Amino acid sequence: MSGNEFSVYQWFPDGSYERVREFVSADEAVRAFMFYTTNVAAKHGITQKVMITDGGDSCVREWITGKGVVYPKESEGSCETHKD
Repeated sequence: MSGNEFSVYQWFPDGSYERVREFVSADEAVRAFMFYTTNVAAKHGITQKVMITDGGDSCVREWITGKGVVYPKESEGSCETHKD
């Protein structure tokens, strides 16, 4: 796996989603994740979920409005896939 294999997605209230970053470094993915989970759209419920996936399409971080970061947690659990 190269260092540029992360993608970031955001979901909206109607269930649609948008890939906001593709094939970026871990640092860029984290910066985008922080932006999309703290911007005006997230604060007003326009953005419902934000997820980072790795090059194997596995979830590495997930945020849900009203809950905050739900994955990873200290207790075991898993992210929902972006292919819902």
